[in-house]
Amino acid sequence: MKIPYYCFIVLMTIAQGCAKHHSSKQWLVFEGASGPGKGKHIVLVSGDEEYRSEEAMPQLAKILSMHHGFNCTVLFAQDPARPGIVDSNHQTNIPNTVALDDADLMIIGTRFRALPDEQMKPVDDFLKAGKPVLGLRTATHAFNMDEETSYPEYDFRYDGEKKAWKNGFGELVLGTTWVSHHGWHKKEATRGILVGTSDMHHGIGEGEIFGESDVYGVTWPADNDCVPIVMGQVLAGMEKNSPPMGPGPYEKVPNYGKHEGFHKNDPMMPVTWTKSYQVPGGKKGKALCSTMGASMELQYEATRRMIVNGVYWGLDMTIPSGGTKVDIVGSFNPSMYGFETDEYWDNLNLRIEDLQ
Repeated sequence: MKIPYYCFIVLMTIAQGCAKHHSSKQWLVFEGASGPGKGKHIVLVSGDEEYRSEEAMPQLAKILSMHHGFNCTVLFAQDPARPGIVDSNHQTNIPNTVALDDADLMIIGTRFRALPDEQMKPVDDFLKAGKPVLGLRTATHAFNMDEETSYPEYDFRYDGEKKAWKNGFGELVLGTTWVSHHGWHKKEATRGILVGTSDMHHGIGEGEIFGESDVYGVTWPADNDCVPIVMGQVLAGMEKNSPPMGPGPYEKVPNYGKHEGFHKNDPMMPVTWTKSYQVPGGKKGKALCSTMGASMELQYEATRRMIVNGVYWGLDMTIPSGGTKVDIVGSFNPSMYGFETDEYWDNLNLRIEDLQ
């Protein structure tokens, strides 16, 4: 039987749509150009509901691949029913964590993820190999794992039999779990104050690090070897030139600050530090944590350089005396951070391949 032409067109359109849907990219790969990172592989793991890591990680990957030669793979949260479409609210699926099997460094910016065992195993194997980790913003509370999984110890509140894992991935690997907002969320921005002597300060002037996200509260275990690199000055406003907060009393304070004489900037909280880590049964590795890292903070050159200098540190590469090159690649129009509804993500229909 001969199919009418208009029916043929409809069927072809449906078929093409289905093919496109099934062939949509579920992660991004950026091949390294020339540079000192040539031949090294970095995996960048996005997946948070608030700080737009799905915007930040592709731009970081572009900078690292185009200016420094690293091969970069960027992973995204997505609903398995809609593969290839970013859904930062979907907490249980980040495809292709197996890319970590041959990675030299992981950059992670997830928040409260509850990944299945098959996606957690490559993360666990990576850490047991003692490879370097760079955690951004919500990575201190990267996982919210169920007791029924094979990896409950990664949970940000873990307090079980595996004592070395108390407070989960955040505390064991990065130095701290989630504590609090130290600055007033969305009202008191952050200025980075360099501390100590470090090659990671190369190319960064005093007070040039800035971000609209507030300073986080940080508590390090007593036996830590954390070394602060940048302290977070709480600002009385959201502009780069806002003055620092003076002594209280304040309208808004963290729960541990409700006492007479509390001062948000004396002492300051660290916002970037280095440490070593060693998960039970694994090799010793290096970690750098920055509680900055919202996508809109990558608008500022010094803040980008703090992160890229940290990549060089993690991989034992010499940081240039003038700092690493961090020019924005392509167009970059980051969003203000904040939570969005499930309906927002459905309607946005942000395709991963469009972030290439």
